[in-house]
Amino acid sequence: MTALLAVALLVAVSGEGDLPGAVAGGDEAFAAIDYRAAVERYGGALAEDPGEPRILWRLARAYVCMAEVEEGATRMDHLSRAEAFARECIRADSSQGEGHTWLAAALGYLALDAETSRKLELSAELDREAHRALAINPADDAALSILGSFYRALGNVSWLERTVASVFVGNVPPGGYAEAEEALTRAVAIAPGVMRHRYELGILYLDMGRKREARAMLEAAAALPVRTAIDRPRLEKIHELLEGLPDR
Repeated sequence: MTALLAVALLVAVSGEGDLPGAVAGGDEAFAAIDYRAAVERYGGALAEDPGEPRILWRLARAYVCMAEVEEGATRMDHLSRAEAFARECIRADSSQGEGHTWLAAALGYLALDAETSRKLELSAELDREAHRALAINPADDAALSILGSFYRALGNVSWLERTVASVFVGNVPPGGYAEAEEALTRAVAIAPGVMRHRYELGILYLDMGRKREARAMLEAAAALPVRTAIDRPRLEKIHELLEGLPDR
């Protein structure tokens, strides 16, 4: 799976006036890509209201976004924290779709560095959690984008690799390029201003050999504003890819 997610930016959720005031400050810091300040403010809000799921998923989201631009032990620490906060959110209120979404995001990144058997276990849980998020909110563009990346990765797994994996380490979840295109197209339609969705769809088109469609999608992604930390290196990658693609 490629670099996953920096999705679901500043989420304006109605009916959240009962949350501690520090949450609004955390949302502002998150939107400004100041994740450390966001974590600090969300943490202060959680101290006022322990176990509040709407704070817990925000902490999970912030740690995922921090992990995306880190490496090594720091990255793994952020992902472990993201996973823990997302699981705590789900335990507190499993109807909070964002808890499932950001658990799926954390699991996707953890799977990248896991051994094969653990990778399959994490991938299967990612699939379940993203679908649980979508069952709660079918318009969750972050969950759709996660699934799209996941299915694209599955599309790059050959029949032979799937067969060998099923024999020795367990079944590979179903899915492939067609499912990836459907999920990512839906994510773009729901949140057309999120660079990540268009970038991932462009990469999918490259994998499928659809270079002109890839160029169009990557150009559209490049025209969008940077809204998360990972968007900066993502934008550099887009420009590199565009240099090697044919004109329309």
